[in-house]
Amino acid sequence: MSVKAKKHLGQHFLIDKAVSKRIADQFQGHRGCYKVLEIGPGMGALTIYLLENKKNELWVMDIDKESIVYLNENFPQLENRILEADFLKDNLATHFGSEPFSVVGNFPYNISTQILFRCLEYRNQIPEIMGMFQREVAWRIAEKPGSKAYGIISVLMQAFYDIEYCFTVDETVFNPPPKVKSGVIRLTRNDRDTLACDEKKFIQVVKLCFNQRRKMIRNSVKTMIGDKPFEHRFLTLRPEQLSVDDFIELTLSIEEALKE
Repeated sequence: MSVKAKKHLGQHFLIDKAVSKRIADQFQGHRGCYKVLEIGPGMGALTIYLLENKKNELWVMDIDKESIVYLNENFPQLENRILEADFLKDNLATHFGSEPFSVVGNFPYNISTQILFRCLEYRNQIPEIMGMFQREVAWRIAEKPGSKAYGIISVLMQAFYDIEYCFTVDETVFNPPPKVKSGVIRLTRNDRDTLACDEKKFIQVVKLCFNQRRKMIRNSVKTMIGDKPFEHRFLTLRPEQLSVDDFIELTLSIEEALKE
């Protein structure tokens, strides 16, 4: 049997074995974690090569019932590790408890950023994320300060992960082919356990600034500061000029100002 790609699930099945192997080879087992959860395996194009590394304890999760049937028929070695569930909603502790696990996949474009934000919730359990995204999204996630592509997701992911853009994947290696190129990136957990500022406030500041990215920081933070006097060395800059550490510093200063 084969699985029919479903548009509402954003499915584009990878059909080039060399590309599949190249993607699987990007997984490093960061921090010695080889318990791997593959999201959206489809017909197992990536699964095959992840299984070649005998260090990996591979689990797969898909919301598509047809894919689940296919995987059970074709990957008997994954018995009891094929999960029919929605990664965005599933209680992952049911499967992994408090143990670390890495996340890999050729992620559906329509939920790829949601997958990353879900991983952020479990960041202290997920030492590595390796996957394929729409190329422009992959660029944005990995981009450094100073670029127009640098934005909210860049800052929030880079607060806790080091990110490397690995390579670009052409449209022609998929069935059906997407209308855009894809990019493979690897995210490895950095040494920042917590932020030096309030995390919710940090997220609020980052979003507020980038939602008005053409304005200087001074104008963006007015809605938080109100009429309180506030001076800071970043106020004449624009958000794409600030690093993660800069946003942490800015958030701390705003917290102090709000206490007064």
